Amino acid sequence: MAVEVKIGVQHAPREIVLQSGQSAEEVERLVAEALAGKAALLTLVDEHGRKVLVPAERLAYVELGEPAPRKVGFGAL
Repeated sequence: MAVEVKIGVQHAPREIVLQSGQSAEEVERLVAEALAGKAALLTLVDEHGRKVLVPAERLAYVELGEPAPRKVGFGAL
């Protein structure tokens, strides 16, 4: 199940939105580590395997959505 993640970046007009294959708990842990200074970058992986890197000092907010099952077929439009 994919989790929708919205990341607000300071001094950027738009937020970053991605569907992550990581669990909500894992994303929350990574955000907490970045904000605590344990990591210089917040690194997330989307459901296609692409990495999204955000400097920890530029994080404005992170919003986690509910896990949603993948939609398949013509009814998913």
